[in-house]
Amino acid sequence: MSEAAPIRPIPADQVGEWAYEADVVVAGFGVAGAAAAVGAAQSGADVLVLERTGGWGGAAAMAGGFIYMGGGTPVQKACGFEDSVDDMKAFMKAALGPGTDDAKIDVYCEGSVDHYHWLADECGVPFKMSFWGEPGWEPPADDGLQYSGGENSAPFSTTIRPAPRGHIPQMQNKRESAERGGGYMLMKPLTDKAAELGVRSEYDMRVQALIVDADGRVVGLRAKQYGKDVDVRARRGVVLATGSFAYNNQMLESFAPKMVNRPAASIEEHDGRAIQMAQAIGADLAHMDAAEVAYFCDPQLFTRGILVNGRGQRYINEDTYPGRVGQATLYENQNQSFVVIDEAAYEEGASRPTATPELRHRPTWVAETVEELEAEMGLPAGALQSTVEVYNRHAEQGVDPLFGKKAEWVKPIGTPIAAIDMRGLTGGFTLGGLRTSVDSEVLHVTGDPIPGLFAAGRCTAGVCAGGYASGASLGDGSFFGRRAGISAAKN
Repeated sequence: MSEAAPIRPIPADQVGEWAYEADVVVAGFGVAGAAAAVGAAQSGADVLVLERTGGWGGAAAMAGGFIYMGGGTPVQKACGFEDSVDDMKAFMKAALGPGTDDAKIDVYCEGSVDHYHWLADECGVPFKMSFWGEPGWEPPADDGLQYSGGENSAPFSTTIRPAPRGHIPQMQNKRESAERGGGYMLMKPLTDKAAELGVRSEYDMRVQALIVDADGRVVGLRAKQYGKDVDVRARRGVVLATGSFAYNNQMLESFAPKMVNRPAASIEEHDGRAIQMAQAIGADLAHMDAAEVAYFCDPQLFTRGILVNGRGQRYINEDTYPGRVGQATLYENQNQSFVVIDEAAYEEGASRPTATPELRHRPTWVAETVEELEAEMGLPAGALQSTVEVYNRHAEQGVDPLFGKKAEWVKPIGTPIAAIDMRGLTGGFTLGGLRTSVDSEVLHVTGDPIPGLFAAGRCTAGVCAGGYASGASLGDGSFFGRRAGISAAKN
């Protein structure tokens, strides 16, 4: 949570001395900030990055590393998958809504292959031409492609041609060097490229407020460095890229109350400061209630069983993207969930490779019959029995008419039977933030761009309006971060 109330904008004529100065000033050195810095520098601007911590990276450097790209990237083609811009658009608009910014998704999809080449060819981000096709939050080794949004599962696969779009930068010794995973292997080349282009950086700089001239144009930032207020001038534009508000409980209580005290895949610096600073000069917001929600169980297990809620009823197809499972659990089922699985399926799942062994929970209850398990779980008599009976009746034919689970994962549940207590085991990060244009201009509540102010990453409302796909944050952070830098440089 932020340490102080948001500071109102500072009139430029009250600035006594500019401690630093650049054409483009970027607040935050995570993926959006790094992409903005490179984009601005490649456009000929003198760039200065202000980072709150002691080094670059942010949440991105600690992420699994998925970047959502498609439309026929070299990795997709090398792995034998056909994809089109239209299929990518259709999936994103269906899966990331409701209320997606379709113009933003359109430019994102149309520019996706170019963005891949920018990352790989211009910035040096490495990708391995190999595909991981098993259930999981991410590949257990260094494969470069995976289904990361439920594209190949119901309901999307029935109407939209599926293609995997989760691209992961190649890493070495993943399990032994987790701190240098896919996210690090995205950030290191980006920040190296920024340095090569002459981008300057100042650390331990916590941005406090925007500096605005008499015409309402953003001309700089006030930051606190080593306990002292310093003013930084931006001759062309300011780019905000300081992350989400997952660690600001006051903002969560106002906008996304179910996420209070549930931060995950986030860092404490994500306190919403940039959002509040821009709000103070009239910036509009969008989708502040939206969040990515992780379900803290290994998909190798729950894909092979069934997921039931607090009433013992199934509520989703278990082979879908686990982030959809998390959202359905928290938002639609009061965070009440159990994995019901038989011994053979559990042992099979536990024997498969995984990137998340810490999420491979032992059963909470084990019984010889469904009736006994139901009683031990404290469910209403007959509730789980009827759920399993209906599931098994259709599973004998290899089908799931209720939720459309793929035949390869539909098998009758036998005995002994177990349940894993997953109640309350969800967490995530916010997806809403500043409303921006396709060129990453921050928009005023009137709909007009705020002169001199740009933003990207999780402090903005990006391509996700409600739903999520792994890679959407690093994807739209880097894509619209680059556009923010280019726009600011040309401003």
